[in-house]
Amino acid sequence: MRNLWLVVAAAIAFVPQPQRAARKTVVSIEGREFRVNGRPTYAGRSYDGTTVQGLLFNSRMVQGIFDDRNAETRRRWAYPDGPWDPERNTREFIAAMPLWKANGLLAFTINLQGGSPEGYSRSQPWVSSSFETDGRLRADYMSRLERILNRADELGMVAIVGFFYQGQERQMDSADAVIRAADEAIDWLIAKGYTNVLVEVANEADNAGFKYDVVKPAGRAVELINRLKERANRASSSGGLLISTSLNGGRVPSDSLVRAVDFVLLHGNGVRDPARITQMVEETRKLPNYRGQPILFNEDDHFDFNKRENNMLAALRAYASWGFFDYRMAGERFDDGYQSVPVNWTISSQRKRDFFKLLATVTGVTAK
Repeated sequence: MRNLWLVVAAAIAFVPQPQRAARKTVVSIEGREFRVNGRPTYAGRSYDGTTVQGLLFNSRMVQGIFDDRNAETRRRWAYPDGPWDPERNTREFIAAMPLWKANGLLAFTINLQGGSPEGYSRSQPWVSSSFETDGRLRADYMSRLERILNRADELGMVAIVGFFYQGQERQMDSADAVIRAADEAIDWLIAKGYTNVLVEVANEADNAGFKYDVVKPAGRAVELINRLKERANRASSSGGLLISTSLNGGRVPSDSLVRAVDFVLLHGNGVRDPARITQMVEETRKLPNYRGQPILFNEDDHFDFNKRENNMLAALRAYASWGFFDYRMAGERFDDGYQSVPVNWTISSQRKRDFFKLLATVTGVTAK
């Protein structure tokens, strides 16, 4: 009998194990440049005498996996032609991705806890998190995320995957639940073999809407970032994932935070003078522990795309990547805004058209 069990055990050991899907897109950093599949982004491109090569233009598209589990608020997100449908939302997101890419967009930010579906909100009674309150991942949200990340991989696009958003993080049970959520999210990305992902641990981590010190820069944010980097490095044969966190608009990170992150995330919300964008980049580069990481704005709601001076061009001239934050303002329609739910994910408004027109011009593609 003992020999029989040995034979069975040996047979089990040689059963072929399921293989992770082979990935087509690998994002990496070389000096101050972002690279995709070993080649600098926008290779050889310059605009108005300024280098574009190595930058990562992006847009805040955080609601791609959004749903609301609060029956009292869910009705707010109805489409003009029918009730809210998270599967429709993700399908339409995926359908729009090739058009974004064709107009020069190489990256987008998506968040496991979404963002305010109203643009800016004083309170968040809705429940739009990929995590249970104890930190476990929800299969329905992660299924939608997997479809988006798979399509991004096919298209050669980079996803900046955020974990936590103020307001939704407050609904979690404890700091331990937040840590568990971060661990499970990192483990999930590694298990799926994604190589086209940058991680944003928390969106605007110094926002007063966050409850737990473990995500706050003045608290334990550096500890959490280092924990996730170590966890990813142990689990991945490809060297782990590139990890950072972001701060409120107009803020420059602390020296200790810059030391911990693989790339620096800045926000331009509320910055009305483009000169401040330049100043933020310069202040970051002067920090003692800044070691030449790429600097990337992944949220900015200052537009003026038709003017010679705007935040996007100021970031470009400072050699920093820039990200479009578009929400539906008072009196605007369904076609406006990429953050406000429900979302029209196409290039459907004048503001969207102005952004993509400038992006296409800067990156040297033909606008679609």
